[in-house]
Amino acid sequence: MSQERRFAGLAAAVGVLALVHATVTWPLSATLAFFGGGAVIAFVGEAIVITLGWLEHHIGPKVAGVPLYVLFGWTGTIYVAFRGALLVTDGWTAVVAAGALATTYDVLTDHRGVADGHWTYTDDLSGPRYRDVPWWNFAGWFVISCLTASLAVVFL
Repeated sequence: MSQERRFAGLAAAVGVLALVHATVTWPLSATLAFFGGGAVIAFVGEAIVITLGWLEHHIGPKVAGVPLYVLFGWTGTIYVAFRGALLVTDGWTAVVAAGALATTYDVLTDHRGVADGHWTYTDDLSGPRYRDVPWWNFAGWFVISCLTASLAVVFL
C-alpha cells in the first residue's frame, strides 16, 4: 500500500471511528448535525481555497479538487477536540476550546502533509508561515472547527 493511500485511509478511519463513537454516545440529532454539517463546512472551506489557487491536494479521489478523505479527517479531528473540550467545560466555551485544540493539532501536524507531498500551498499571500504552512490555514482551521462544533452544541 502506498504512503498516500495509507495516509488517506488513516484519516478516513479516524472520521469513521469518531462517527461510530458519536452514534453510541450522543443524541442522533447532534451526531447528524456535527458530521453532516461538518462535512459540508469542510468541503466548502477546502473548495474555496482550492478555487482561489491557494491549495492543491495530491491524493484522490476528489470532488471539485477536494479529496474525500478530507471530509472524514476534518470531522474526526474536530470531534476528538470537541469531546476533549467537553471534558473540562461545556456549551459555547467548549466550542471555542475545541477550535483551539483542533487548530493546535493542525499546527503540530500540517507541515508533515506538506513535507510528505500530500498537499501543496500554492498561494502568494503575504504574512507569516510556520513550517511552510500559511497563517490563513490555521485561521481556517479555527473557524471551521468552531463552526462544526457549534452545530452539535445546540443538541447536547
